[in-house]
Amino acid sequence: MGSPRDTTAASIHARLTHPVIDADGHWIEFEPTFLDYLKQVGGPTMVDRYHRNDYATGLRKWAQMTQEERRTRRSLQPAWWAFPTKNSLDRATAMLPHLLYERMADLGLDFVVAYPTLALFFPAMKDEEVRSASYRAYNLMAADMFRGLEDRLIPAACIPMHTPAEALAELEVAVNQLGLKALMFASLLRRPVEAAQKAGAPNRSATWLDTLGLESQYDCDPVWAKCVELRVTPTFHTASQGVGARATYSNFVYNHIGHFAAAGEAVCKSLFLNGVTRRFPTLKFAFLEGGVGWACTLYSDLIGHWKKRHMQALDHTNPVNLDLNLVADYFRRYGTESLTSHLDQLDSISEVLAGVEAVDDFVRCDITRPADIRDLFVPNFYFGCEPDDPVNGWAFRTKANPFKVKLHAIMGSDIGHFDCLDMADVLTEAHELVDEGLLTEEDFRDFVFGNPVRLWGESNPDFFKGTVI
Repeated sequence: MGSPRDTTAASIHARLTHPVIDADGHWIEFEPTFLDYLKQVGGPTMVDRYHRNDYATGLRKWAQMTQEERRTRRSLQPAWWAFPTKNSLDRATAMLPHLLYERMADLGLDFVVAYPTLALFFPAMKDEEVRSASYRAYNLMAADMFRGLEDRLIPAACIPMHTPAEALAELEVAVNQLGLKALMFASLLRRPVEAAQKAGAPNRSATWLDTLGLESQYDCDPVWAKCVELRVTPTFHTASQGVGARATYSNFVYNHIGHFAAAGEAVCKSLFLNGVTRRFPTLKFAFLEGGVGWACTLYSDLIGHWKKRHMQALDHTNPVNLDLNLVADYFRRYGTESLTSHLDQLDSISEVLAGVEAVDDFVRCDITRPADIRDLFVPNFYFGCEPDDPVNGWAFRTKANPFKVKLHAIMGSDIGHFDCLDMADVLTEAHELVDEGLLTEEDFRDFVFGNPVRLWGESNPDFFKGTVI
């Protein structure tokens, strides 16, 4: 890399006393090249099968529908026109790792972890063999395309999670054979409802979302244990468009706003309540592109709910503790005739759930005091934020967060996708949070440097060895 040109980003970078890490950039895979690797993994027939499963096929079908057909079929409005076109340099940069490497000084970036684009859709593939081959082909391609750039630029390997065995197999290849250090795990997996399957013909709408923790179809602990053994950090880049209310047929913005946050919250909450951070205290997880606002709310809500729902607190709502005679006396003294005429049915208010056994929703976390939630949440979870999101400041607002903590917000540029109109603006937009008083210089340092180093470096002290960091 040569000396940076005189750009705004380079000028800001020159004033900093620390490097800048982009924890979530994106590259756009060139599909013909990917298909070469897929053919290498699974043969020519695998390529044909891939074309019947890939995202582009569904996108083409959607594009050919009339608006009326989309309405009657309730076809999800997908992400269309999602990549740079007017800025051809940025489009080429997103597709060519060597070009991104060359431009990084001008962009004010020292180190980038590049996440996929095409591979984001692999978890939705129904054909198990095609899905498995696609993950392997992607990881092989990523290792080859980024080789020699590792001092500043590395790709995230993709790990399937449909079964623990599938995940463990790809972890072995990605980490031990290909030497890839950053990992993106599939999550929020659609699985068929068993009762609906047994009832007759499969119903593709009768599915549930597996969040890898609470009530997961599989015990994922072997995968988390392997991550600790390999000194790698699971990160998630999970979409929830098409889930719940984010399923309009005519408005992409409606479907897109908040969908990464909703997916991140679902998985983070599931891992926490399943006690994963209790059993694996050194393991860190990152949830990308959803911001940190949802995490601040979740952290506070977990503490608030524990105070009301731990086993001793539940005694306040246990139906057996209701004094019906005393309630009846109040009815007689303060009730109207329409109420007192049913005094003989007053016992019904304590019968509905009287036989239900109390359940400790936090039992897997072994929590005895609110501070335990802080200790099991704050050190283990990291949250990818777009550079210009003003809500990023909440993570560092100790007066607002219980126990006066700062949550681990990390900057993710999203270069390569429509969210980033110009790659040269990433650092400028991020530093505007300092200029506008939403972050201090110390907060900014943690946002673009300290927290990413902790995310990957505390799990693997050698993660940044040999890099500019």
